[in-house]
Amino acid sequence: MREREEAGKDVISFIAGAMLGAGLALLYAPKTGREVREKVSDFTNDAMAKMKQYGSETQEKVRSTFEKGKEMAEEKASTFTSPGESGKEATPH
Repeated sequence: MREREEAGKDVISFIAGAMLGAGLALLYAPKTGREVREKVSDFTNDAMAKMKQYGSETQEKVRSTFEKGKEMAEEKASTFTSPGESGKEATPH
């Protein structure tokens, strides 16, 4: 589970870096100040929306994985019986 969390962080970091790079490319493009500000504003709004979406998706995947693990653990725990009970069943009276 820890590895998946790290992988999710790596993906988010990569996407954030790519978006930052694209934003810097906009700043160095030969445009007027107004055009650049509009593009940066639009880009920033889009980037924030995507980051929120990716964050929500990652959070949901982690929550889902945790719940599945919890269910599996409960299922396995229910198949075990205490040593006293199994000994009573196996011993003839």
